Amino acid sequence: MNYGYNDGYQTGIVQVDQGFTLKEKIQYSLLGVIVVGGAFLIGRNIVRKAVAKNEQKKTLEEGSVPTYAKQIKMAFHNDGWPGTNKDALRQALRDIPTKSEFRKVMASYQRLYNSSLLGDMQKDLKSSEYDEMLYIVSSKPETSNSKQQSLTTGQLQSWAKRLKAAFDITYGPFPGTDEQAIKAVFLEIPTQEVFDQVGVVYKSIYGNDLITDLKSELEFWEYDPMMKIISSKPKN
Repeated sequence: MNYGYNDGYQTGIVQVDQGFTLKEKIQYSLLGVIVVGGAFLIGRNIVRKAVAKNEQKKTLEEGSVPTYAKQIKMAFHNDGWPGTNKDALRQALRDIPTKSEFRKVMASYQRLYNSSLLGDMQKDLKSSEYDEMLYIVSSKPETSNSKQQSLTTGQLQSWAKRLKAAFDITYGPFPGTDEQAIKAVFLEIPTQEVFDQVGVVYKSIYGNDLITDLKSELEFWEYDPMMKIISSKPKN
């Protein structure tokens, strides 16, 4: 009697299963996919948080790759104010010593914030500002063991291009000038002679005289203080 009862119960299960409609079978299959997929996403998020937490610990080390990544992110946040702190971003990029180190910073930024550093730069900066930041990176040596590029082929071109990017900035439909970007370049240029060389390179790239463009882009009360930065430097 007991065996018969069990057989009947098992038969009942088979009959119920055979009674599923195609729609019900698809729904149950999708439910299984959702459960498995959800578990995968939860697991991936846990791993990401663990990786970010481990990377975050390294931001306490001054001059470390994760510290550079965090400084860049803080520049984007700008202490909660609208826009990006371009001065802080510019300084963080200037502090990164090499192109290979910058690539490590990009990877660290991805681990910390699950976001693309260059993508966030494109989102938060005007096109001319974005170009300026890339010129800062492009002028760096590939590695610390690399020979520094000569001024005429590397750094001079970077300074000239950064100045042009500062001249080309727009605010909506209105043209403007990024005075802080110009000042940053002027502070980096070591001598008056090098400034003259930047002017030569600028002329060769854009066909314009650098001093003429500076006078055109800056107000008369801005031009003299800016040029005093250069005149206060050694001649050569």
